[in-house]
Amino acid sequence: MLRRRIEEKFLEWKQSRDKNPLIVKGCRQCGKTYSVLDFARKNYTNVVYINFFENPLYSKAFDSILSVDEIVMYLSAILGGEANFVPGETCLILDEIQECPRARMALKFFKLDGRYDVICTGSLLGVSGYRNQPISVPVGYETMITMYPLDFEEFLWANGISEQIIDKLQYGLDTVSPISDVIHTKMNDLMHKYVIVGGMPAVVNEFIETKQLNKVLQLQRDIVNGYRDDMIKYASSRNKSQIRECFDSIPKQLAKENKKFQYSLVKKKGTAAMFSGSLQWIEDAGIIRRCHNLRITELPLDGNSDESVFKVYMSDIGLFVSMLEDGTQIDILQGSLLGYKGAIYENLVADFLTKAGRNLYFYRKDSGLEVDFVIRLNGECVLLECKASTGNVKSTKTILKHPEKYHVHRAIKLGNYNIGLSDNILTLPLYMGFLVAKCKS
Repeated sequence: MLRRRIEEKFLEWKQSRDKNPLIVKGCRQCGKTYSVLDFARKNYTNVVYINFFENPLYSKAFDSILSVDEIVMYLSAILGGEANFVPGETCLILDEIQECPRARMALKFFKLDGRYDVICTGSLLGVSGYRNQPISVPVGYETMITMYPLDFEEFLWANGISEQIIDKLQYGLDTVSPISDVIHTKMNDLMHKYVIVGGMPAVVNEFIETKQLNKVLQLQRDIVNGYRDDMIKYASSRNKSQIRECFDSIPKQLAKENKKFQYSLVKKKGTAAMFSGSLQWIEDAGIIRRCHNLRITELPLDGNSDESVFKVYMSDIGLFVSMLEDGTQIDILQGSLLGYKGAIYENLVADFLTKAGRNLYFYRKDSGLEVDFVIRLNGECVLLECKASTGNVKSTKTILKHPEKYHVHRAIKLGNYNIGLSDNILTLPLYMGFLVAKCKS
């Protein structure tokens, strides 16, 4: 069984005094249902589980939302002995709640009633045009959290890395002390495996149990094809092909020298007017994340970002690698990626940041200045460079030389190094990017 960090958030929610119904959203197959059921069974005497996707009949219980009593009565009639509603001891799980908009409206009634805890999951909650949307969202009566595929730390747990080892990495980061060769070699090995495997729970389980990368790749491509099927099944008719074209262009977008997303790479003569809605659909489904360019390197980053200039990364590094040609996995393990290595390891850093709940930003000017990522760290604006090789950081050094102009005093360089510090640039092994992502913002 995989240990998931989100269990801590579930427990905090359960222990809160005046909690709302909880909605757990995230991309398909990131482990929402398993984690919610596992938590509920450990922490409640009674668990009532309904899945609107598997059985549309459950939606009938919410057709005429009059009271919690009527909803409970209807569900009890359908489920029989499987439904045991005991006040204060029951967790009702509404899986795939996006399939039943009226059930989401009913969350207000459950909140006001207060007898039963409710946890919902949803894969396509934010997607415009997906089925029927709720007439009104119960603002103030629901708490929403986002769940991601396993992050690198969770992957380490799954591979038997102890908290003590992770504490040693954290100590090295805090004290700028090099990591021992034994741990450094092991962590580099696991990082390369994470790049290949990623964090989809079924894929990680397959890797842990079999270590067969051909089976891992097949599972990943099944998931990616499932996403493509969703685009055809649930998008509006006029957007179906455009969404697929946007999605399939991602490897080409990241292979460019200038990784700014270009609609013309989706389709010849493509424009934002043609494809921006399609790209938004994919982002709302949790499959990709945008990384926006900053007008200036100052806090707040969100307020200084340019919404019209952005890069796009896959939310899960393993799924991104699975979209590349056969043989890429072996190239990664053997260190023979050559030119495309930069794109893969940039997406790895985006994976670290995304799964830590951070928004993504970069900095690029027509003058030639370009920094891979910019983050908020301990109340400062900090540059974050990702170097797949021993490439220079000319732009970073230029910015650091002019703090009065750029308002930046520190930078972090992630790459094939151990820990070091020189000229306000902290050098870290690439695998320690997950610790940087977790650092206090």
